[in-house]
Amino acid sequence: MTQVRKIITGVIQENCYLIYSGSDALIVDPGDETSKIKDELEELGARPLAILLTHTHYDHIGALEDLRVDYDIPVYVSPEEVDWLGDPSKNLSVYGSNEITAREAEFTFNPAETVSIGPFTFEVVSTPGHSPGGVSFIFVKDGFVLSGDALFKGSIGRTDLPGSEPEKLIPSIKKELFKLSDDTIVYSGHGMQTTIGNEKQTNPYFN
Repeated sequence: MTQVRKIITGVIQENCYLIYSGSDALIVDPGDETSKIKDELEELGARPLAILLTHTHYDHIGALEDLRVDYDIPVYVSPEEVDWLGDPSKNLSVYGSNEITAREAEFTFNPAETVSIGPFTFEVVSTPGHSPGGVSFIFVKDGFVLSGDALFKGSIGRTDLPGSEPEKLIPSIKKELFKLSDDTIVYSGHGMQTTIGNEKQTNPYFN
């Protein structure tokens, strides 16, 4: 059975997620506080197989380099943001307290790709707008989606940042996420979890 553990990291309260089944895990968006993430993995008795990035803004990649080195695991990212990891002006860490740089990701996602890593299988869909390479991970059989900073409970991602494309965000959410069943759980990059049905009915950006 695939389960989800949320870890709130950093000053901006970013949500890092551990997707785990038995002794295997995936790390999604390791924003900060490497030791906190490692402690949670140890508590679960799980070893990570890979790091997945919904996008590469600094509040989602602060612990990336330490974790990939410590566990010797690959990183997956959208091709549109493959060079953002090593560029503080693109990942926006020039505006934070510390500039963040990381090596290029080992793998890039293809649009509408189904990815299998260990016991995990998920669909990668493009949800740009907040950033050009924003993607969401749909775990169809498990009934949840990780939406990064595209869709939040009662809100959507910011589109006033460098590289944002406001005209793309809402259409991409409607196309790729609102096609999911209403009971699909949404795990966002910040804030509380919600469901697709709840956001269709109550999110002011869609009503």
